[in-house]
Amino acid sequence: MRKLIIMLGILVISASCSFGAKIPDEVRGYIEQNIPNVDIRFDGVIIFPDNTVYLPLFPSLFTDINSLSIKQTYPANLSINQKPDIIIFNNDFVMMKLLSDGKGHRTVLHQTEPPLQVRTGLLPQDMLVPSGLIIPENIKGIIGNLKIDTKNEDLIKVDNDDAFEEFLKQSGPVAHQSLISELANKTIFVTTNYSKNIQVLEPAQSMPKYSLAQQSIPIDVKAVNDGKFLIVTSYDRPFIDIVSVADSRFIKQIALGSNPEQILLDETANKAYVTSPSASTIFVVDLKTMCLTQKIKINGYCEHILLSEGRLFYVDKLNNEIWAIELQKDYELRDIGKFPNVSALAFSNNKLFISSRTKSRIAVIDYDTLGLVNEFTTVSKPTSMLLYGNILYVLGSQSNEIQMLDTVSNKVIGTIKLETGGYSAGLQKIAGMDYAVVTDLKNNYYSLLNLKNGTLVKTYELGIPIKDVIIADRVRLFE
Repeated sequence: MRKLIIMLGILVISASCSFGAKIPDEVRGYIEQNIPNVDIRFDGVIIFPDNTVYLPLFPSLFTDINSLSIKQTYPANLSINQKPDIIIFNNDFVMMKLLSDGKGHRTVLHQTEPPLQVRTGLLPQDMLVPSGLIIPENIKGIIGNLKIDTKNEDLIKVDNDDAFEEFLKQSGPVAHQSLISELANKTIFVTTNYSKNIQVLEPAQSMPKYSLAQQSIPIDVKAVNDGKFLIVTSYDRPFIDIVSVADSRFIKQIALGSNPEQILLDETANKAYVTSPSASTIFVVDLKTMCLTQKIKINGYCEHILLSEGRLFYVDKLNNEIWAIELQKDYELRDIGKFPNVSALAFSNNKLFISSRTKSRIAVIDYDTLGLVNEFTTVSKPTSMLLYGNILYVLGSQSNEIQMLDTVSNKVIGTIKLETGGYSAGLQKIAGMDYAVVTDLKNNYYSLLNLKNGTLVKTYELGIPIKDVIIADRVRLFE
């Protein structure tokens, strides 16, 4: 049995986050108790489920109180559920509702004589504000050093009407495609190898509605926080870029010092693991605060990262060595062994499934003993695997089919024919759904799979090249 236990080098980052405005715990608790499913964003902005938005004002000095309560509202005598324009708590914390001036701009309530708590309060100095926010002259002091964009200076939304992309000039819409219920209220983000920009499409449409301009060709893109933000890694950029989908702006860059590549989401813990193969490092980002919290030093040039049952697995690209990181055991590193041309990993019932792209085979390893449990031929050129319950979906790129494997019995229980005729290389679960999206890179199709019953739901054709397709909830905010 080959087993090597090494203590990882862990750097916990305590001062990497510039978003210092933390909503007081008693205020957060009060809001969450009265407004279920409220979103208190990492920069302090408070968003009700119906998209009512409040800006927080912090007093220069909080008043000592025994119990938090609302001291005053405008209009008067309203509860927080009635969404008054201004809420002043008895500790002098203030919530100001975002209003419309009727001309497409956002503002807050204009008062001839604003209360002292409003006049002397301060907005979070790293707050993401909607473009064109207008602050009344008599409370301009609440801005402090916060940059208020009044001319869409950092807007990254690019209109496609002028066919600014060369491949858009050469492409054209395909025939009408019907919208299925599974894609209702969704947004489609598409990356390509031909453009720095992220293309944004309406469901069932073949051409982009608009694009989000990036500074380099994206390597990986993930939608997080119910589709409100995109996390982006790009070629030759030592940053993780955070994009606000609601108002099409960069809101933050997390500097790493080395180039990041793959992004792996832990939806339960609300974290993102981001690999940097050249630095032999995995970065950990807290998705609530959008801050870098850890740097995990590892062995080798990591790829094919996988999170399962409290363990991170990855492959050292340089020598096809597979490693496991025990997250609950002081980040111990375990050597699983070398396997030829590893293309994907999956873990279930204490067994590690390893696919070989060139051999078109899957090896099954017992995690405790590291012994070979089983090995069998699978679909041609397996490039991706997705585990759903006890069912392992294995994507064969060359054969354009998906094999379904029962991980308990190690028996094949079905095959899904994609029939796109190209080269299917992407298989990703859609966040919050029992569905997965499969992408055909050659013929520019994406297909939806029902993971519960193992069926092909619908295939859509795009009039643009495809690298990755990300399906996320449609976000409406500041509209």
